[in-house]
Amino acid sequence: MPSVVGLLEQHELAARRRVDGLREEADRIQAELAAAEQEWLEWTIARERVGAVLSGPGGDSADAVAAERPGGAGTEAEASPLVAAKAKSQVPVWREGLARTALSADYQRILAVLADRVRLGQGPLTCQEMASAFGMDVVPAKVEALRSKAKRLVARGWLAEPAPGRFTLARGVSGSDGGS
Repeated sequence: MPSVVGLLEQHELAARRRVDGLREEADRIQAELAAAEQEWLEWTIARERVGAVLSGPGGDSADAVAAERPGGAGTEAEASPLVAAKAKSQVPVWREGLARTALSADYQRILAVLADRVRLGQGPLTCQEMASAFGMDVVPAKVEALRSKAKRLVARGWLAEPAPGRFTLARGVSGSDGGS
C-alpha cells in the first residue's frame, strides 16, 4: 500500500503536468491570436484604403484613382485637405495632406505633445511621460490606454517608435495640423 506522501506526490506531479500542458496550449493560442489580429489589421487597412479610393473627389472611383496618380487629374483634391473615411471612428492611415483633425481628440493630444517635443528639439516620449504631460494619474491602466493609442498611431504611420516604448512623430508628419 502506497504512503500518503507518495500519493500526494503523484497527484502533485499529475497536476504539474496538466498545468504545463495548459500553459503550452495557452502559449500556442496566444501566438495564433496574435497572428489572427495582425491579419485582421491588414484587412482593415486594405478596406480603409479601398474606401478612400472609392470615396474620392466627386464620388467617382475613376476620378479618385486618377487623382492619386502622379500627374493625374485632381488639382481640386490637392487644394482641399483630405478627410478620414469614417470621421472620428477609426485612425486613418497617414498620407500626405491628411489633417490631424481626421483623428479624435485623444489622438490629436498625443500628436500635439509630440509635435511640441520635435519643435523644441527634444527626444521621444514614453507613455508614462505622456500621461504626466496630460496631467493624468500615472497608473498602469491610464499608461496602457495611452500605449494602445500610441501603438495604433504607429501602425497607421502617424508616429514612429525609434526605441521600444518611446514615441515620436513619424517622418513627414509635422506642423500644427499634422500634415507635412
